[in-house]
This record gives sequence, structure tokens and C-alpha cells, in this order.
Amino acid sequence: MDTTLQIIGRINSPLKRIEDCPLQESENAPEVTLVIFEKFIEGIKNIEAGSEILLLTWLDKADRSVIKCVPRNNYDAPKIGVFSTRSPDRPNPIGIHSVKVLSVSPDGLIKVSGLEVLDQTPLLDIKPIWKTRV
Repeated sequence: MDTTLQIIGRINSPLKRIEDCPLQESENAPEVTLVIFEKFIEGIKNIEAGSEILLLTWLDKADRSVIKCVPRNNYDAPKIGVFSTRSPDRPNPIGIHSVKVLSVSPDGLIKVSGLEVLDQTPLLDIKPIWKTRV
């Protein structure tokens, strides 16, 4: 069983310190640019401006020893299990982010709407968001 992850790109973001990051993308996260590595550029050929995608990131600055944490930085609250939160600090710090594509360039740059991750965060995967009919 191969459990090796491949980083497909990096994120260029104005967020340089963890303290700068909003807790969620809907809380004033900036527009960022996904820089797709050359060997993966062919994989983004059908991504278009206006589409919605899911990004999976590796939150490489996370504390991987965390099992319990406080919810939403509320240090007066009792600690709860990390798997019931969206804390970046967790045993496998995989971030999941829903974003809108603003532009795509042929050289592998994808500009997306608000994303709450640090500059140079590794990008693991991109998936389309499928809209279901009601």
C-alpha cells in the first residue's frame, strides 16, 4: 500500500503568519494564486474561471500532536476532540477549502477567491464541486 502524497503545487498568499489567518475562508480570507507544478499542469486544463473547486492542502505549520483543542480560539471553553473541529492542528493536517476560480493561466497559475492558508502552503489536490439537483 503506497501512502505517499505528492505535492502538486504551492499557494501564493499575502498571509505570512498564522496570526494573520482568518478562522474560515468566509471571514475575509484573501484572494490567492495556486502555483501548479509543471508536471501537473496538464491536469488543470478543464478548470475554468467561475467554477467552484475543493482544494486539499497540507497545513505544514500545524502541531500534529494535538488531539484536543479549544473551539474557535475560545480559551474560556473546555477542550474538545480535534476531529469535531476544523483546527489546522491535528495528526494529519489536511485542509479542505471550497473556493471559486477567478482565472486560470496556461502556465499553471490559478487565482481563487478567499483562502485562509499561509503563503507557500503545499497543495495536495484539486476536485470539482458537483452541484446536486433538489
